[in-house]
Amino acid sequence: MDRVQRARMSVVIPGNRDVRATHAQPGTETNVIVVAAPPHPQHGGSRHDGRLVTLAETLTDSGIACLRFDYGAWDEGYGECEDVCSAVWWAAERYERVGLFGYSFGATLALLAAADLETDGEIDAVSALAPTARLAADLDALEALEVLEVPVQIQYGERDTSVEWEPIVDRATDRGDDVSERSAGHFFAGQEAPVADAAQEFFERTLMD
Repeated sequence: MDRVQRARMSVVIPGNRDVRATHAQPGTETNVIVVAAPPHPQHGGSRHDGRLVTLAETLTDSGIACLRFDYGAWDEGYGECEDVCSAVWWAAERYERVGLFGYSFGATLALLAAADLETDGEIDAVSALAPTARLAADLDALEALEVLEVPVQIQYGERDTSVEWEPIVDRATDRGDDVSERSAGHFFAGQEAPVADAAQEFFERTLMD
């Protein structure tokens, strides 16, 4: 698909917090969308993160819409998890199939939110890039992973020393989830395209088949 056919628009996500997003659509009609959660906002994470932008371009090239969003005011992970859910609810009102992607802090939130969202049928697949096992005692992504029934993909960097990814990878491997190791550190320098390609293939397989 020609890249110039993409359409992008800024949207405000309804809810109790100020959440702004970029909605990217492919040049053809689709009933599938992926919501992308950015890394830690206190470390510069936003919807303009290069890994999320590359993912959005890859998805729209394959006929899948993408919603990248910014979190509302910092709330130690709690409000940000609410932001993920609000973005998914926005997407679920407009599309038949919804996937959820997150990187780093956003990956952990994606797993946490997916565990709540799948009970209402709002989410159909989740892909987490470099998730950490927990953000707080009651924000435990490993615990969330234990109950997830939707398809799960985990991508991680073998040289990543920034987050505690090992428990997530071990449990996902035991569950038979889609687990991919990358020859990279936490920032996946030079790996943006392979990471996006793997996520796109996962979402195409789980959302479009």
